[in-house]
Amino acid sequence: MTIAFILNGKPEQCDVPPNITLLDLLRDELGLTGTKRGCEAGECGACTVLLDGRAVNSCLVLAPQIAGREVQTVEGLAPLGKLSRLQQSFIDHSAVQCGFCTPGVLMSAKDLLDHSPEPSQADIRGAISGNLCRCTGYQQIVEAIEDAARRPDSTR
Repeated sequence: MTIAFILNGKPEQCDVPPNITLLDLLRDELGLTGTKRGCEAGECGACTVLLDGRAVNSCLVLAPQIAGREVQTVEGLAPLGKLSRLQQSFIDHSAVQCGFCTPGVLMSAKDLLDHSPEPSQADIRGAISGNLCRCTGYQQIVEAIEDAARRPDSTR
C-alpha cells in the first residue's frame, strides 16, 4: 500500500506492506538509523520518535498508521546540521555515554519540553521513564533536559 506522510518536515511517500513497523520503515527502507532497534516490544524506548508531536515507540506503530501524519526522528532535530539546544545540552552535561539510548531520550525530552516548557525534575524523570539507559547516566540526562528548558534559544 502507498502511504503519504510528513517526515522531519518534508513530504514523503512510500509503498509499504501492511505489516511493516514504523521502526523498520525508518531504518531499513528510509535509511534513518538514528532511531535504534532495541527490544522491539515497546519496553526500552530506544526507538522513540514523535508522531504528531507526541513520543511513541516506533516498534509498536505499523507504518500504515502514519498515513497523513507527521513523524519526527532524531535526525529531524538538526536538519541543517546545527544542533538543537537540547542536543547541545546533552553534550554540555556529558549526558551521552555509549549513546544507544540517546536518540530515544532526546525525542522523549523534546515531547516534554514542547508541551511543558518549565518541567520539574519529577516531570523530566516521568517523561524519560520509558527510556532505558544501560550506562545509568540518568542524572546527567535530567540535568541536560533541565538546562535545555532554561536556554533562551527557541529550537529544542
